Amino acid sequence: MNVLETIIAAKQKEVAIKKASVPVPLLERSAYFERKCFSMKVCLGEKCSNGIIAEFKRKSPSRSWINQYANAGFISSSYVRAGAVALSVLTDEPFFGALPTDFAIVRSLSTCPVLRKDFIIDEYQILESKSMGADVILLLAKVLSPQRIEAYTQLAHRLGMEVLLELQNEEEIMNNGGATADMLGINNRNLKDFTVDFENSARLAALLPADRLKVAESGISKATDIDYLRSVGFKGFLIGEQFMRHPDPGLTCSDLIKKVNYEN
Repeated sequence: MNVLETIIAAKQKEVAIKKASVPVPLLERSAYFERKCFSMKVCLGEKCSNGIIAEFKRKSPSRSWINQYANAGFISSSYVRAGAVALSVLTDEPFFGALPTDFAIVRSLSTCPVLRKDFIIDEYQILESKSMGADVILLLAKVLSPQRIEAYTQLAHRLGMEVLLELQNEEEIMNNGGATADMLGINNRNLKDFTVDFENSARLAALLPADRLKVAESGISKATDIDYLRSVGFKGFLIGEQFMRHPDPGLTCSDLIKKVNYEN
């Protein structure tokens, strides 16, 4: 199995355990079920938005540990102070080093949209995301059929959350032409070999509907990367490793934002 297949196999076991230990009625008792979500789509689409979605993660399958002892509350707060318009928090423990408390801490400290980033393969995880206080969930076209993507999107919308749908090739774009996800993401990193290719992202962005908000994900390290991606139609820029591998992720985020060209 490749890395993605290994992750999905582990996720299936994880979800089965969670379903047995925390049934849906318990999830629905969360106070967050009554909370009105913040809109990432609106924040990214504003005229003067820098589009930065700053991500908190400790490790990745491609790099192993990036920042093993990072503090979710401190770093997410520093991202917001730096000017990030939204946050992304990894909630997968085995492959991304998440702690069970990470998302709750970030949610309690943040008044901006927060994306729950995980490998969603079951409706249960969408209800779980709402119970955690997520504003947005990530769906991966690489692991879900168009029918499941649409069903999961509709469920997220009924719960008041937005959906970022990640696409990575022409086939995924063509197969999901009718998707009602709020934002369409292109992963600059190939999930099979983890190489980064902005030209491929630009080519794929041109295939997406002009009126859909586009998010570039992964592999972004410089302001010139953002300037280029903005020039080909992207409004959002999800950045994690570039920030997290530095001793002060918030300062690195701030420095990057100051260099971004807002004229594109």
